[in-house]
Amino acid sequence: YLADKFGEFIPSDHAGRTECLNWLFWQMGAAPLLGGGFGHFYAYAPVKIEYAIDRYTMEVKRQLDVLDRRLAEGPFLAGDEYTIADMATVPWLRFPERQGVEIDEYPALKKWRDAIFERPAVKRAFQVLAERRRPVPEMTPEQKANLFGAAQYAKR
Repeated sequence: YLADKFGEFIPSDHAGRTECLNWLFWQMGAAPLLGGGFGHFYAYAPVKIEYAIDRYTMEVKRQLDVLDRRLAEGPFLAGDEYTIADMATVPWLRFPERQGVEIDEYPALKKWRDAIFERPAVKRAFQVLAERRRPVPEMTPEQKANLFGAAQYAKR
């Protein structure tokens, strides 16, 4: 919406805009796997379910392979210019090691991610985030049950 409204970070030509939107929609479909499902079972679930971890690990690697192949062809997801697609995707790759992802296995992806993290506006955003981030308290057993257990389906 903002890219369209202000005419920034989205190509104005039809082909470029379509490519940008394709990658933006890809991100919307892939991100729940990268950080959501995989992150949940790998890092947060109270019970480690090997099948779920293995399944999401394979899918994350497949998605990262897609990104790496694309970024081997050019500097940004939608081509030669930095777009909203890059902005929406790169945060999901900020700390891949927390989820067992070896970023060095994806050289084009790593180069892209590291270059974006060096952008002045991105550095400023990370600084603001660091200044405003509050420590997350440990969840109580009741909170864990509400989030991960049968209580999440209980009528309230």
